[in-house]
Amino acid sequence: MSVVKGLKYSKDHEWVRVEGNRAYVGITDHAQEALGSIVFVELPKKGTKVEAHAVLSVIESVKAASDIYSPVSGTVVEVNEALCGEPGKINEDPYGSWVAVLELSDPSELEPLMDADEYGKYEKGE
Repeated sequence: MSVVKGLKYSKDHEWVRVEGNRAYVGITDHAQEALGSIVFVELPKKGTKVEAHAVLSVIESVKAASDIYSPVSGTVVEVNEALCGEPGKINEDPYGSWVAVLELSDPSELEPLMDADEYGKYEKGE
């Protein structure tokens, strides 16, 4: 499974890419592989305030429905509308197919998240 350097990772298998005060959030390669073929993504509404570790979105696959938890707190400023028509893009490119963009409310919440090396060990159970 692939892990991308330069991102931050949660123990719930979400990734965060930070650009300025914005955080792009998606699910990892590990998560999409565990889910199987993704058939639906329920996107959050713009303007929604979300706390770290709270449900940001719901994703459904042929196997199960699963919550996507926000690794950080913030306000949803953008959602990836392309996933409505093509949710399988997450299976094809989990690190390019973000779910939502949050305006960070507390950048210090990024500190406890794992970097790529730490996450790689975590997903392997080390």
